[in-house]
Amino acid sequence: MKPETRFVGSILAAAVALAAAAGAAAQSYPTRAVRVIVPYSTGTATDTISRLMAQKLSESLGQQFVVENLPGANGIPGSDIVAKAAKDGHTLGMIAANHVVTPALYGKLPYDTIRDFTPVTIVGAVPFVLVAHPSLPVKSVKELIALAKKRPGELFYSSAGNGSPPHLSGELLKSMAGIDIVHVPYRGLAPGLIDLLAGQVSLMFPAISAGLPHARAGKLRALAVTSLKRSPAAADLPTMAETGLPGYEVYSWIGLMGPGALPRHVVSRLHGEVTRLIQVPDVRQRLTSLGIDLIGNTPEEFSRTMQTDLEKFGKLVRASGAKID
Repeated sequence: MKPETRFVGSILAAAVALAAAAGAAAQSYPTRAVRVIVPYSTGTATDTISRLMAQKLSESLGQQFVVENLPGANGIPGSDIVAKAAKDGHTLGMIAANHVVTPALYGKLPYDTIRDFTPVTIVGAVPFVLVAHPSLPVKSVKELIALAKKRPGELFYSSAGNGSPPHLSGELLKSMAGIDIVHVPYRGLAPGLIDLLAGQVSLMFPAISAGLPHARAGKLRALAVTSLKRSPAAADLPTMAETGLPGYEVYSWIGLMGPGALPRHVVSRLHGEVTRLIQVPDVRQRLTSLGIDLIGNTPEEFSRTMQTDLEKFGKLVRASGAKID
């Protein structure tokens, strides 16, 4: 055999060996129970997705995926645990879009929002619905904008707190429509929604699953959804973009992440399983019934979304003047 032939054969053999080793490593993960940190309270859309995914991943990967809720401080303490975890895939986090809003709200974070995390996939996105109290004399977004221009500073909208997606939904409306409506932050969605139902405020942008039942019961009036495309859970409602605000889009993505520099074979295994599971009929039906639009994008696409939203929402927060010390 010629020397060059032996050399090429050695290279091919090495490549095959490396591929086999990578495949074996992927199949060996996980080797023990996996901790899934949810930095928000129970009952949220992020918590619901996490628990369903944990159950299904436990069944398909042969190790327990255990959800641990660590709410508080806009998800910062829980996210910090993920950022500082061992880079072996046995501590993961299920985070929402406010992960990229917090840098604009806080002077300093204990981690880098982008560098210290490895995106796996955005499991789903939760659009919001603009709802009005029935006493407000508007039946469309155009009528709302016209009324707000006649009564600047007189219409109030509630949110789940400074920097929350419902808050940013209102700020984007103000910016794009050139109107002055007043933000009233609450400590969570529930109290803000209660005051809206009581007529203490006029408007809100709750998640579809929270706002639509009240609209269908006649207690609120639904005007539009905040996603670029109509939501299957509210197909009769126009998007904000369709009402005369082209490009308007706010939603809260919910995505699976690990600490920075997570091994590629771990990312690939998790990505493959999660994207497969969200196509399983019972999983798909359960999540879409809650108004969650399923996505399952690539780690690279997730990374780009994070970077884009970091800039987009950062501008909105800075323009609003909202801060949390």
